[in-house]
Amino acid sequence: MPEISVVLPSVLVPLADGKSLLTAPADASVTVQWLLDFVAGNYPALSRRLRDETGAVRRFVNIYVGGQEIRRLHGLATEVAPGQEILIIQSVAGG
Repeated sequence: MPEISVVLPSVLVPLADGKSLLTAPADASVTVQWLLDFVAGNYPALSRRLRDETGAVRRFVNIYVGGQEIRRLHGLATEVAPGQEILIIQSVAGG
């Protein structure tokens, strides 16, 4: 079955049972929303770090599909095709 890969930064790996690469089955294109819902079902603690209580992507989380940030595409409605990879990057602040 075709899959979509979700690549996590090292700071989020502990919330995904130590995995830096998650996969989701996909026979056809799915939305980023669907992928995040899929991840939430398996890793609820990770989901809380990615989205707020309304389901929106947190301000400090950037998700890329095809090298483009989803906020510049169609947000959570951005489509991801089987075989594609999404990259999640969490901003780190401090000083």
